[in-house]
Amino acid sequence: DVKMNVCALVLALVLAVCAARSPYQAVLQHSRIRGRQQGPNVCAMQQIIGSDKKYFTNCKQWYHRKICGKPTMTTYECCPGYERIPGEKGCPAALPLMNIYNTLGGVGATTTQLYSDRAKLRDEIEGPGSFTFFAPSDKAWAALPTEILDALVSNVNIELLNALHYHMVNRRLTSEELRHGSSFASMYQGFHVHIHHYSNGVVTVNCGRLIKPDQHATNGIVHVVDRVITAISNNVQTLIDVEDDLETLRTAIAAAGLTTMLENEGQYTIFAPTNEAFEKIPPETLNRILADPVALRDLLNYHILKQMQCAESIVSGTPMETLQGTTLEVGCDGDQMTLNGKAIITKKDQLGTNGVVHYINELLIPDSAKTLLELAEGSSVATATRLFVEAGLSPHLTGSEALTMLAPLDDAFRGSLTMTPDMKKLMANHILKEQMSSKSLYHGQELETVGGLKLRVFVYRNNLCIENACIAAHDKTGRFGSMFTVDSVLTPPMGTIMDVLKADDRFSLLVGAIQTAGMTELLNQQGALTFFAPTNDAFNALPKAELNKLMYHLGEGLLVSGGLGSHTRLKCLQGDKLELGLRNYTVYVNKVPVAATDLMATNGVVHAVHNTEPRLLKEALSPLDVSASHTSFYLLQQVLIC
Repeated sequence: DVKMNVCALVLALVLAVCAARSPYQAVLQHSRIRGRQQGPNVCAMQQIIGSDKKYFTNCKQWYHRKICGKPTMTTYECCPGYERIPGEKGCPAALPLMNIYNTLGGVGATTTQLYSDRAKLRDEIEGPGSFTFFAPSDKAWAALPTEILDALVSNVNIELLNALHYHMVNRRLTSEELRHGSSFASMYQGFHVHIHHYSNGVVTVNCGRLIKPDQHATNGIVHVVDRVITAISNNVQTLIDVEDDLETLRTAIAAAGLTTMLENEGQYTIFAPTNEAFEKIPPETLNRILADPVALRDLLNYHILKQMQCAESIVSGTPMETLQGTTLEVGCDGDQMTLNGKAIITKKDQLGTNGVVHYINELLIPDSAKTLLELAEGSSVATATRLFVEAGLSPHLTGSEALTMLAPLDDAFRGSLTMTPDMKKLMANHILKEQMSSKSLYHGQELETVGGLKLRVFVYRNNLCIENACIAAHDKTGRFGSMFTVDSVLTPPMGTIMDVLKADDRFSLLVGAIQTAGMTELLNQQGALTFFAPTNDAFNALPKAELNKLMYHLGEGLLVSGGLGSHTRLKCLQGDKLELGLRNYTVYVNKVPVAATDLMATNGVVHAVHNTEPRLLKEALSPLDVSASHTSFYLLQQVLIC
């Protein structure tokens, strides 16, 4: 029975949404279905706890139980057009149709009704006709600044009547006809009211939210709105032109050649940085951007959304595309509107004929307007950033060269970070000579660094690596350069596998065994080997009877630790395939932990194995009797180098 009920509810929700003719109708239908256990024509609404704000909601909001990050509770009300009958369940009775004047009194708009009386509008909205009245709620009138309300009420025959007429359209418009981006001539000198009908079901008029839509009357329809709206005659550019606090923005818009666009028709949302916002930016950064037309245009377009977004339309964080091409997360925290999670909006919903302006007290600088150094400073690579600067590489990172920075994460650095000549050289090899996208890299590609080295690209099923350093985050693309965040500090190859082994005291016994067996040439020749090399500890752990045998892993292809998944096989022609794994950041070969990974060589990579185990020696490794060099050389010849 429970399964049947759940299936029936899901089916009903799907059918309701499919049948809905508008987003508002979809959330209304959803609310009806959620409320039907309370009786006929009952709608379930989400009310923000501690406020009187209520919403018809969709499935996602219903299960999240949050609006603008604040917890909600479910309340049950009669759906629009219905009322309760004492002693009966739900809301079985249709509301009797009355004229607009009387309807105002029954839908929480008694102040609008009172002012209609005072302004001598009553006869008009009681009489014949077909009107739409966007009626401010009682709280909307109470929220008006005292001086504005006093000015209206002291001149009821002109100012108050004009204000009320601006809330009216001389035809009946249901919520279904209030389409997104539409506008309708009001009854005040033909000034238009501007409608937005958002995908989450919120409907606004001049950015005021319709809190009780579709209250039908004999001579029209009433939509209760949460604010008193005012006539709009200026475009968004004019709004910016007349505001002293946006003087720097106005200058920047003119310099970028965007003035005409903001004067023309459109549906823009502008997050307008105040003069204070510009003053917070270091002068050298601001002057560089203002002097660079490309960076300036990107900066400004990053503050403009492709669609108009009133504050009341936001009920949760949503990524929205800017004219610059990337996204901003527009959200809310209680009554505050947020950008990228920050409450930096100081003034909302300044409405123009072609968009809306929200003031912000912090300048948003997109990656595309930043230098490489600025990209690094805004990321989790503080250690690398400091080392680049200390290494004297700032001119590369702040200039106009086309470069790519490989920036290791902070936890990739180990040991002493004192700036030495070797450290300077290492940091220079973390900067590539071209601006690149990681998506265009291919296996086997060679990349030249400003330090003069050539680095190899390795493409694995689950990772993309440059030498031992694998990409750990999405690219950041700046004005002239790009930044790849990587998981390791580069260890560029400084010689062949044999050179790597000779340079490391841990492998002295292995080196001796290789030389005795006459295999030095093999490990010096060109190729791509993966070598799991036993350290001196591994040799010392062998039983005395086994000391005259050299056990080693040689695998086909070059596999760095970043290329490993939870279970990877590496082909070995001598013996079975090597079973490789990665658990808790430790590499295992045939279940034995690898002590040190990614010792890069020009012809492969060495991974150090401390521990050797008899089963491993039999199954995964090929015994070479160091006293019989011809046998050893024969076996090594069988291993393919690829």
